[in-house]
Amino acid sequence: MNALAWILITGVLMSLIALVGSVTFVLKESTLHKIILPLVALSAGSLLGGAFFHMIPASLEDMVNTHIVFMWVLLGFTSFMILEQVLHWHHCHETYGGCKQPLSYLILIGDGLHNFIGGIAIAGIFLMDVRLGQIAWLAAVAHEIPQKLGDYGVLIHGGWSKKKALLFNTLSALTYLLGGIVAYLVSFRVNIDFLIPFAAGNFIYVGATDLIPEVNKQKHTSDNLIKTGMFILGLCLMWMIKMFFSSIQGS
Repeated sequence: MNALAWILITGVLMSLIALVGSVTFVLKESTLHKIILPLVALSAGSLLGGAFFHMIPASLEDMVNTHIVFMWVLLGFTSFMILEQVLHWHHCHETYGGCKQPLSYLILIGDGLHNFIGGIAIAGIFLMDVRLGQIAWLAAVAHEIPQKLGDYGVLIHGGWSKKKALLFNTLSALTYLLGGIVAYLVSFRVNIDFLIPFAAGNFIYVGATDLIPEVNKQKHTSDNLIKTGMFILGLCLMWMIKMFFSSIQGS
């Protein structure tokens, strides 16, 4: 197969990973309720691990001016802070209780941008070397599975129905395929390297200011230990993926 065929096939398969949340359809409501916050904790760890272990280091390697990298990270962080304030005003200005809808939208927007960038990056590798593209795609798959499952849990925690959460999680994942197609069409004549640290800032904001506070609301020690363990698991998964593929590239 040529590079375009690989880009299209792997793009569709990557988008289908979002359907991992469908496993919850066979679970009882009580069981789903118990695993939602651990999934949120897993998502927080995956987001922060993805930002600090993958996206920021990659930006520091690719961009000559490291100060610009951190400027884009801060801009990504700040933009989501402003966006959340707008969403809070739009969805919650007439309510007096907690409002989780903005968090749900931020997850979808941030993940959609991340997937779009990932689609562009991996399509570029396929265009240069199909074998390396396959390795990079497998790395992305290993990264996406825990994150998609965690994102699905965040949407359910935000009050979305199972079907709606699964649908929008899948639509967000389709931006990966879109990124791959765009990369093929423009052949990388446009420099979009800044989107990587920008998306890292988005991830840091959502993980640190939205997800972790949700996880920390519980007061039971046993529950907190489980959620802390899931958070660390998310970090460790991102770290192990980083180390595994760094060793492959170095060999």
